[in-house]
Formats: sequence, structure tokens, C-alpha cells
Amino acid sequence: MYSLFLGKIPTQPTRSYLQKESGVPSLKPFEGFGVAKVVDSGYPKFKEGDLVWGTVGWEEYSVIKNPESLFKIHHTDVPLSYYTGILAWAGFYKVAAPKKGENVYISAAAGAVGQLVGQFAKLMGCYVVGSAGSKEKVEILKKKLGFDDAFNYKEEHDLNATLKRYFPEGIDLYFETVGGKMLDAVLLNMRLHGRIVVCGMISQYYLSEPEGIHNLMNLPYKRIRMEGLAVIDYFPQYSEFLDVVLALIREEKLVYLEDIAEAIESAPAALVSLFNGRSVGKQVVVVARK
Repeated sequence: MYSLFLGKIPTQPTRSYLQKESGVPSLKPFEGFGVAKVVDSGYPKFKEGDLVWGTVGWEEYSVIKNPESLFKIHHTDVPLSYYTGILAWAGFYKVAAPKKGENVYISAAAGAVGQLVGQFAKLMGCYVVGSAGSKEKVEILKKKLGFDDAFNYKEEHDLNATLKRYFPEGIDLYFETVGGKMLDAVLLNMRLHGRIVVCGMISQYYLSEPEGIHNLMNLPYKRIRMEGLAVIDYFPQYSEFLDVVLALIREEKLVYLEDIAEAIESAPAALVSLFNGRSVGKQVVVVARK
């Protein structure tokens, strides 16, 4: 979940005190990428009042035992939530090896990652098509985010035929976030030496038996490179990400859509909205504004 938790980081959490007094076993909170304000620190690189981002708990206060894993925020002229978009940048520029003029397809294109990948591809001069789960999202992809075309996958009964319609010459680069039947159809439509970047497979997360993929022989036949990525592998290149993305935002060459929920109480509903397709752009939960 790409969420923004604007909270505070103290030395001792209220949660621990309550657990000791009540005797109730500790329940570890969910964690996610977020932005927080330091209220106390024994770590020399951070001081009270600093803004940081990294992995934090879904809670108003957190004790960070590995502060070296956090990044200090130096530029506050853009919304703080923009600092958590490194996955799209790394997947597109570092893994996909894109080339001008290539045909790019992005599933779940109106989500946190897909919206950025599509815009990166357009800035490079690629032909870009995205899919989403509603007519409203399709319109956003085409009118707000600048995709060349888009379709509602829920209205398509034959994904193979759909992709052939949008990519008559085949797909050079597929940014994968769905899996299942979508991946199977994409494999049939990849071009020779195409690349598939696997960011996630949201259709498979909660199946008791994940769907099998039937068209994997296209990988050797077409010499396709299929590679997964984990965001933590690219943290050392975080400054490079900021140089590229913040510049594009300031120049208004990049649109950043967010679905913002207020207060920690809204976090469960915000999480559910990621999986039922209601959210648009990055799902953000603002725990505190100060």
C-alpha cells in the first residue's frame, strides 16, 4: 500500500505503556511507506522537527529502531506524499530499459504506480495504452494523464483480442501489476525481445489457489525478459529519483493523482478501496496535518 502517514516519531509510544498496564499481548501495527515528523531523536542525522520518509507504522506515534532506513526530506515545495513514488521510477527507468517510440502497455494504470509509469513513457516518446476498471478511470488516463489510449478491462470479454486491437504490431514493454488472465493475454501479444516488469499481481493476492499462467513458452520463443522488482533495492538511488521526479513536477510535466483519506480511523476503508478498485491514483491516509 502506497500510503502517506503524516504522523510523529517520539522516543516512547503511548501504545507500549497501555499494553504493559493492561497485560494485553502486543499486536504489531501494519507498516507502509510514509512521511513523519521527528519529535525526539538520539540519531545524529535527525533532529526534532525534521521530516523523514520510509517504512513507518499505521499509528500516530512510532519508535523507529533502525533510523538509518529513513530518508530526510530536504525539499518541501511539493506535497510530502510525492516522496513515496520511487517504485514507478525504478521500474520504468532502471528495469524496463525503455526506448523512444516503443509500444508500452500498463495494467491498473490509474493506480499509484501506473499513473507515473504512463507519464514517464509519454515523456520518452512512447505509444502508451493503459487499462483500468471503470469508464471514469479510462477518461482520466486519456484526458488528465496523457495516455494515447485506454480501455476498461471489465468491458472486454477477450483480452487477447483487445490487446491485438490496441497493439496491432505487438507490445514492447508491459508494466505488470495485475497477473492472472491479463498476464496470459499480454504474453501472446509481446514483441520479439520485449520486456515485462513485474511490480505486483493484485488479482492473485487473496485467491486460495492462484491462477496458472498458460502462455509462458512465449518467453523463450520471443526472447522476452521478465523481471520483478522490490522497491528496497533502489533506496540507494533515492536522490537520483528526487532529481528527476521533483523537477518534472515543478515544471508541470507530471500529474500526480491522489485519493486522500483523513485520520487514522479511515485507514481500514482506504486499504479496502485499493482492492475493490474505488481509489484513483495513490491512496493516501493523513494521520496528522502537523
